[in-house]
Formats: sequence, C-alpha cells, structure tokens
Amino acid sequence: MKLLFAFVLCVTLNFCFAQDPAFTAKDVSINTFIDGTLLTPNGNNTTQLAIIIAGSGPTDRNGNQNFLKNNALKKLAEGLTNNGIATFRYDKRIVKQILKNDVDPNIRFDDFVTDATSVIAYFKEEAEFKKIYVIGHSQGSLVGMLASKQNVAGFVSLAGAGQTIDEVIVNQVAAMDSTLVPPAIKAFERLKQGETTTDYPAVLGSIFRADVQPFMMNWMQYHPQDIIKNLDIPVLIVNGSKDLQVSVDEAKLLEQASDNADLKIIDRMNHVLFIITGGNLENSKSYNESFRPISTELVDVVSEFIKRD
Repeated sequence: MKLLFAFVLCVTLNFCFAQDPAFTAKDVSINTFIDGTLLTPNGNNTTQLAIIIAGSGPTDRNGNQNFLKNNALKKLAEGLTNNGIATFRYDKRIVKQILKNDVDPNIRFDDFVTDATSVIAYFKEEAEFKKIYVIGHSQGSLVGMLASKQNVAGFVSLAGAGQTIDEVIVNQVAAMDSTLVPPAIKAFERLKQGETTTDYPAVLGSIFRADVQPFMMNWMQYHPQDIIKNLDIPVLIVNGSKDLQVSVDEAKLLEQASDNADLKIIDRMNHVLFIITGGNLENSKSYNESFRPISTELVDVVSEFIKRD
C-alpha cells in the first residue's frame, strides 16, 4: 500500500511540476537564422507582445552562454507573461552557427539588427498582437533601438550603454589598468578610420583580434545617444546600481538624450538582473547561478510601462 501511495504521489507531483497554468510556450522559427520561444498568457487575450533581445556574445534565448548559465532572460520573459504580457525571446544567430559548427567569419553587428527587425516584422505580419514592445539587454539595447524605428509601440533599454562601444571599452580598460588606455585609444582610432591594426598590447587581444576588428568597426559607428534621440515612441531606461559592466551613468546619458524616456535605477540589481547584497565576488559568481530569481521590481516596472499605454 505504501508503495502504491508513493507511486501515485510521484506521478501527481510530476504532472504538477510539468504544467504551468499561467502561460503556454511555443517554439517559433522566424527564418533560417532565428529560432525562439513565444509565451502567451492563458485565459488572457493579451494584445501586447514584448520581444526580448539578448546581449553580446553567443547568448541564447534564455540569456545563457557556455559556462554562464543564469536564465535571466527566461525569468524576465516568464515574469512578464505572468503579468499578462506575451513575450518572445530568441537565440542570437551565432548560437545556431556554433551548434552547427559553421560560424560565419563575416558576421557583423548589423546582422543582429537585421535579425531583430525580422522578428518585429514577423509578428507585425502575423497580426496576433496589436502592440509590439522591444526590450534590449546590454548590447541588445543598441540593437533594439536601431530595430525599433517602425512597428514598435515602446522600447525598454536594460543595462544599455549610453556611449559608443569604443568609449565604453576604454572606460573598462581604465578601471583595469590606466597604462593600457593610450594604446587602446590609438587602436580604436585606427578602426574608426576603417583600417585594421596590430599595434596593441597582447592583454587587449580579445578586443582587437584580427577577426574581431571588422565587427568592432561596424558596431562603433553607432552612437546610442543619437539613436535614442530619434525614437519617437515611449522609452524606459533601466539600470542596476550593482551593474559591474554598465554603470548608472550610461543610463543617465541615454535619458538625457531622449525627450520620451523614463529612467529607473534599481537598487542592488546587477548586469544579469539579480539582486546582490554582497560585494563584487558575489556579483561575479551570480552570472553562473541559475537558481537566483531576477529582480521583482524590474518585472513590475517593465510590466507597468508596457501596460500603461
């Protein structure tokens, strides 16, 4: 009898854990490059869709990279959908290329903008949702800005830079070792002129590798303040006070450049949207701690921004 009870309990629990009555998840293929997950609230005929764009590197739809598993974007999507907002998040094209062992050596920043624009156009054509919002995280903030010129009702920048990428990197280099700033600036000046360079310290090789330089040239031509200034839609700018990669000052630069922006600084939130109560060690470790919840304040603030219209 005890064995039978244990079996029934196990089956019941497995069924309960496998179901989420709050929303329905569906895999959607946008094109040959982009696959993602659409979450729609159950029992709620939502008219709003939030498209979530990931940050730099080979980041998947959940906000993860190899050896960095935090599921931050998955948790953001689920939090918004639990609040009655449909969400779509997708793998960056390079994720699929890596899985197929067929990485395009000529990939450019503009390709990410093309992908985001294609996602927006797909859901606009499907006409399932009346209003489309774009949420860009980190590098995805600039990608989202550039893709939000048409067919978008509002834009959310999460931990997005307010300066060009070369300026951001120089600031990061300065915090690491001020003696590396002059050679970094010199290398970026060459890239700005459309020229490649080998004149940089070895320690900066991950930034100025020969195969990275064309991508960097493409990326650094866009100034976030100029782009956001020309967005004629409501804008929400969010940053965390414990973000080690993008400072609060970057968010303030974006706010100052836009006539349509609200700024929200979330106390103790870090770059991957977790609340950090300790120091930099806890902060850094959290990038690979998928058990952590993201900031509930973040979910509430973004939900209110989308639903107020």
